[in-house]
Amino acid sequence: MHWYEKLNQYFPIEEMKSKEHMETLLKERADIYHKDEGPYHVMMYAEFSNFVFIDYLFVSKESRGQGLGHSLIEKLKAKGKPIILEVEPINYEDSDTEKRLKFYKREGFQHAQSIGYERRSLATKQINPMEILYWAPHNESEKEIFEAMKKTYEFIHTYKDEEFYGESYQPVEEVLEYSHAKKENDLLENI
Repeated sequence: MHWYEKLNQYFPIEEMKSKEHMETLLKERADIYHKDEGPYHVMMYAEFSNFVFIDYLFVSKESRGQGLGHSLIEKLKAKGKPIILEVEPINYEDSDTEKRLKFYKREGFQHAQSIGYERRSLATKQINPMEILYWAPHNESEKEIFEAMKKTYEFIHTYKDEEFYGESYQPVEEVLEYSHAKKENDLLENI
């Protein structure tokens, strides 16, 4: 199965970039946007000078629990930069959301409780709240993670969006918000 089909079957439509968008990022942003693919996984990520953003991480059901996800994360950790990713809030009707959070907690990720993130899906037109998880090897602050997330949104998520989707995503100021008051719930606390 083609790498895009694997991702498309696993991730909700509101989180998926189009195939054309991702292939263009791989070609035109090859200096920062990368694909790590094997028979049982697909990982799409952006590496900037001071952080790594995991866009998609898929490990096939038949190989889960065998350390593949851990080794992929370890490969990124070896770069010595903060690692950032987006996750959907826990959906108790979808056991994968909780499993995903448990995995990232085991890998040492934290929940960025001072970052609010909601964006409108161009596919569904719905507003989707997302949460930011991060791994900070040098105790980077949530403010630094916020700045990195803004850069990701502008360089990756909205790259040529009008060309691919016929309309633009919202500006970064409407999508990402930083607050000194942390959210009440740490997403990973009771996982």
